[in-house]
Amino acid sequence: MTQTDQPMARWVQVFLEAQAAELDAATNTQLAYARDLQNFAGWLTPKSLHFNSATRDHVESYLIDCEAEGLAKSTRARRLSAIKQLYRFAFEEGWRDDNPAIQIKGPGREQRLPKTLSIAEVDRLLEAARTTKREALRNACLMELLYATGMRVTELVSLPVSAARGDPRMLLVRGKGGKERLVPLSPPARDALATYLTARDAAQDDARKDGTPPSRFLFPSRGKSGHLTRHRFFGLIKEFAVAAGVSPAKVTPHTLRHAFATHLLAGGADLRSIQTMLGHADVATTEIYTHVLDARLKELVLDHHPLAKAAKP
Repeated sequence: MTQTDQPMARWVQVFLEAQAAELDAATNTQLAYARDLQNFAGWLTPKSLHFNSATRDHVESYLIDCEAEGLAKSTRARRLSAIKQLYRFAFEEGWRDDNPAIQIKGPGREQRLPKTLSIAEVDRLLEAARTTKREALRNACLMELLYATGMRVTELVSLPVSAARGDPRMLLVRGKGGKERLVPLSPPARDALATYLTARDAAQDDARKDGTPPSRFLFPSRGKSGHLTRHRFFGLIKEFAVAAGVSPAKVTPHTLRHAFATHLLAGGADLRSIQTMLGHADVATTEIYTHVLDARLKELVLDHHPLAKAAKP
């Protein structure tokens, strides 16, 4: 049975696991998503529908029924958000060929912009990773690669070591749905990778002498997966945040991905290039970063423009 044919409860379970690991979704947020998606599934079931067969008309009909029930705008907006998030995940995973909810407008809820980090904060996080007491070379490599490429954490921790051989200028990344893309490496990322690779290979040689077979992963682990898990990396990045004096609440692997995109856009990169590097199937997903940049520019004007200062009471 393929994922497409799995029960709707299984779709929700896999989606929530990914949210928890990659986006640091709070427990309350996950519970809200679960309730909202179970409600939508309960609406679909009597109509002999499934998440994999629902269309835009079905989603809109569901929202109309929610309004008829007298649900508040905020509740309807939250339910639509949960449905959109599920379908975006399903599309990126290859469970569906489309996202039936992507163009549906919510009931007036203000758009939430993704959290990001300043360049100074990223620099402090990178320095904290370089100066950890254990596995400093690995940690520096992890963070440099993450910020240089905007990879998803799952893509990063599961990189095969073969991708790092030969001092590559580009990394071949296998993303969601098995789709591959090439992402360029910055000079600092290449240096961190080369330094770590030398130490990693030496450790692997020592392990081989003890009868341990060599790992095919760039970041090997003794765990079941054979590589560093995304949960462990999530814990590491929180440790780096504490050491760097950056609020751990705002630092996740995904905020580094947002920082990568936002900083590229601020530096003049075009949306299509950023879309390709992030592995977004739809440029509409990438366009959110233009709103992040607009918000930051407004803050700069209000904080630093002489006329804006004069207008303040």
